[in-house]
Amino acid sequence: MSRATGLALGYAADQVFGDPARWHPVSGFGRLARATEKILYADNRAAGVVFTSVLVGSAAALGVVADRATRSRPWLSTAVTAGATWVVLGGRSLGREARTLDTQLRAGDLAAARVQVTHLVGRDPSRLDENGIARATIESVAENTSDAVVAPLFWGALFGPAGLLGYRAANTLDARVGHRTPRLEKFGWASARFDDLLNLAPARLSALLAVGLGPQPRAAMRAWRRDAHKHPSPNAGPVEASFAGALGFRLGGANIYHGVVEDRGTLGDGPRPVPDDIGRTAQLASEVGAGALAVAVMVACAVR
Repeated sequence: MSRATGLALGYAADQVFGDPARWHPVSGFGRLARATEKILYADNRAAGVVFTSVLVGSAAALGVVADRATRSRPWLSTAVTAGATWVVLGGRSLGREARTLDTQLRAGDLAAARVQVTHLVGRDPSRLDENGIARATIESVAENTSDAVVAPLFWGALFGPAGLLGYRAANTLDARVGHRTPRLEKFGWASARFDDLLNLAPARLSALLAVGLGPQPRAAMRAWRRDAHKHPSPNAGPVEASFAGALGFRLGGANIYHGVVEDRGTLGDGPRPVPDDIGRTAQLASEVGAGALAVAVMVACAVR
């Protein structure tokens, strides 16, 4: 039960405390990744494979060592799993960003919202109106609920601290070098594809939970099956489509990233989301996270 208990305690710590304000291990890993990139960078895929393997492998190995070192002491094993779970989850921080944007848009402070939304998305905010910021926020909350809550719990349930730390390392590298810019198109290929692979199952679990817990399950399932393939991401598509169907609005469309227009298709039915829909999305995201914890606890017990 130590793994299941540790996951539950780490989830609770994230909900209560959020990310550590200082000395966050993920930030430290990001600095390590920048230093390693300077050493290993080359404009080819092979260098990117080495970069990803070294960093993700090191993070997972640290988790394996910690797990084995504490296996004979259940209370210590629980504490290690709880600590790892806390530092890799991002549910409370995601909800805080959504609530801040909701408040800014309700107050009519478009300038502040355009700055704030850059904490969640990489698209150009200068051309976004209130509804555009609402859509960007909702799409990010849906996708990152899978990336920052469901996926870590999924891999933590299967592999304990190694799964938690290894997954967060891979996801962090994808955020750092997985963009298709001229400099990173080849070097970041391995990080981007490995993150896609790790999120295949968690993204579909997130979509299934949105179907089961959302207010419109049939519409959520219909949007998932019909529209998910339109999204350029194999994992964001199912999650965003199921959220759109569950909440009764339409996501997707054209976005501008680094001056490049990307069409993400149309996901769901109904009107475009408005600022009032941010709170509803954050509530569904919270319910999906809680559902993922329940699944993770059951899987952890079964695995052990």
